[in-house]
Amino acid sequence: MDDYRTLVDRIRGTLVGGAIGDALGWPIEFRSLTDIRNGYGDAGITGFLPGPDPAAPQQITDDTQMTLFTAEGLLRCPPGHDPVPVLRRAYLRWLATQEEPRPPGRPDGWLAGLGFLYAVRAPGNACMSGLRRQSATYLAPQPFGEPGPVNAGSKGCGTVMRSAPFGLVAAGARVAFETAARCGQLTHGHPTGYLAAGALGALVDRLVTGSTLAEALSETGEILGAAPGARETIGALARAGEQAAAGPATPERVEQVGQGWIAEECLAVAVYCALHAERTGDVRGALLLAVNHSGDSDSTGAVAGNLLGARHGLAALPSEWVESVEGRDVAIQVADDLAVGFHYGERQRLGGRYPLDTAPAG
Repeated sequence: MDDYRTLVDRIRGTLVGGAIGDALGWPIEFRSLTDIRNGYGDAGITGFLPGPDPAAPQQITDDTQMTLFTAEGLLRCPPGHDPVPVLRRAYLRWLATQEEPRPPGRPDGWLAGLGFLYAVRAPGNACMSGLRRQSATYLAPQPFGEPGPVNAGSKGCGTVMRSAPFGLVAAGARVAFETAARCGQLTHGHPTGYLAAGALGALVDRLVTGSTLAEALSETGEILGAAPGARETIGALARAGEQAAAGPATPERVEQVGQGWIAEECLAVAVYCALHAERTGDVRGALLLAVNHSGDSDSTGAVAGNLLGARHGLAALPSEWVESVEGRDVAIQVADDLAVGFHYGERQRLGGRYPLDTAPAG
C-alpha cells in the first residue's frame, strides 16, 4: 500500500507540479530579471500573482493544456499501437481548443469538453503551425538525428513543456525517451527540439519509480549518448550540473544555464532548479527559482514542476499553490487514471473518459 501511495503521489505531483510552475511563471514571461526585481523586490515573485478575479484559480497556459492532452492521447492509445498517430489526434483536439470559443456539442473525449481548457494564453507558434500542417495529412517522424517532417529548423521548448506524461506510463526510460522524441516531431523538426523532449520523458520515468535525480540523469545521459543529434542536449544538461556545483543557486546562475526559449535550455534550467531542491530540500524555492529569470518563465516553471513533483510527490508541493491552481482536480484525475491504467493494468475501467483511438494514421 505504501508503494502504491508513493507512486500515485509522484504521478499526481508530476502533473500538478507542472501546472503550478506554469501558473507561477506565465504572468512574468517576457520580463527581464531586472524588471521583475524592480516590480517585486530582490527576491522576485514569491507566490502566485493576483489575477483580475481574486476568487478565481491561478491560470495555467498551453504548457499545462498540452500536457493534459499528451496524457489523454497515451490513455486512448490501444495497446500495441504506434502512439504517434494517436498523439497527433490528441494534439489536434488541443488545437481546436485554441481555435474555437467553447467545447462542441458532442466533444471527442472528456478533456475536449472542459471549458477552462479553451483559454488562449500565448500558445507557441511552432506548436500551432506544426499541428496545422499535420491536420490534413499525418506526417510521420524521421529517424533520430534527421530533421523532422514539419518546422525542420525549430527547437523551441514546446516539445519539452508537454512531454512529462511519456514518463508516467510504466514503459521504462528508453521507451519513454523514444516515444516522447518521436511525438516531438509532430511539431518541431530540429533534432535538439525533439530529443530534449525525449530526455524529459526518460527523467520522469526514472523519478516516479524511485530513482534519485543523479541516477535519473545518469541513465538519461546514457540514452542521449547513443542518440544521433543529441550533442546540444547533452551539453545543456552538463552546463546545468556545472552551475549547480558552482555555488548557491541564484537567478544569475539560472541565466548562465539558459533562458528556456529553446528546448535544451528549458530542460536544463528545470534540471538546475531540481538539483537545487535535491541538495537543499527546498521545493518551494526551486519552483520560484525556475520562474524568476529573464526568459520563458512559464515553460521553465512547468518543466521544473514536472521534475520536482516526480521526484518529491504532490505532498511536497506548497499546499496553498496546490489548492489554488487552475485545473488541479482534472490533473489529479488524469494522474490517477495513468496510475490505474498503466501501472496497475486496469485500463478497461477508464473507457468512459478515454475511448480507444483506433483510427488509421492519416
